[in-house]
Amino acid sequence: MEYRKMGRTGLFVSEFCLGTMQFGWTADEQTSYEVMDAFVDAGGNFLDTADIYTSWAGDASYGGKTEEIMGRWMKVRGNRQKVVLATKVRGSMWEGRNGEGLSRAHILRACDESLKRLQTDYIDLYQCHWADLNTPVEETLSAMNDLVRAGKVRYIGASNYPAWRIMEALAASDKHGYARFDCYQPEYSLMERQLFEYEAMPLCKHYQIGVIPYSPLAAGFLTGKYRKDNTRPSSVRAEGVLKSYGNEKGWAAIEALEEIGKTHGKTVAQTALAWMLTNPVITAPIIGANTAAQLHDSLGAAGYRLSAEEMQRLNDITRYPKNWRPIWD
Repeated sequence: MEYRKMGRTGLFVSEFCLGTMQFGWTADEQTSYEVMDAFVDAGGNFLDTADIYTSWAGDASYGGKTEEIMGRWMKVRGNRQKVVLATKVRGSMWEGRNGEGLSRAHILRACDESLKRLQTDYIDLYQCHWADLNTPVEETLSAMNDLVRAGKVRYIGASNYPAWRIMEALAASDKHGYARFDCYQPEYSLMERQLFEYEAMPLCKHYQIGVIPYSPLAAGFLTGKYRKDNTRPSSVRAEGVLKSYGNEKGWAAIEALEEIGKTHGKTVAQTALAWMLTNPVITAPIIGANTAAQLHDSLGAAGYRLSAEEMQRLNDITRYPKNWRPIWD
């Protein structure tokens, strides 16, 4: 497993980040332990979660459940110092008007509660889960800066922010001397390119912000389990995935990924991940798994890179409207 610096910082993280949204939802606690063990055994050190995981998963679940599972795992394994731990703040975690958002009141309380659930005294990367346009960016950054100064947080980042809001935050940090966003987490894949590439990607490159994309396999479409002959996984979201990507462009991308992968002895999913790993702006795609076996397939892309010609072929197939050139051309 290759290690990369997170943006301009001196922090080294594995080329894959393990996403944990499934833990406590589609993966029980024991299975979650097995997935995290397999990731660490393969050389991974970067794990991403959020305080709201798994608040959507029915009556038996709640926000903070995933963090609790991870906290118990780190305590049992005694490996906190070996893990780069990322979590997020913004979503609704308690009743009342201040139960969500990026106000000082919400951030300070939410951080303390995450620390308790994770059974640690610091968070390596604390991320604003999505923008809160009701709160001045200076208030959010001031609170995050205080957490950094208190030693509760090492680095801060943002997820799902529009490029203009990231730029506004960078300017505020520079003006006031606050800790700045050193990592960005967008949705990004071979099938979902324009939202990130058009503005945020050149911004991240210029300001040396680490990028850890989620859904790099386009909600599972790029796993190779979806085929033009109507082959699909038995998943509740399969119909929605096909509606989004089961079109001429999507099937052409699958065909190209399969052909390129065969020349390297790799799968469709591994080649889709390699397309992302070959982009120098990307720090670590976030990969998730319900089982250790699923994880091993994704980890087969570690160290796998594509040639300029292979990258161009995939870029041409999934090119979005308007004349443009990807940043790595």
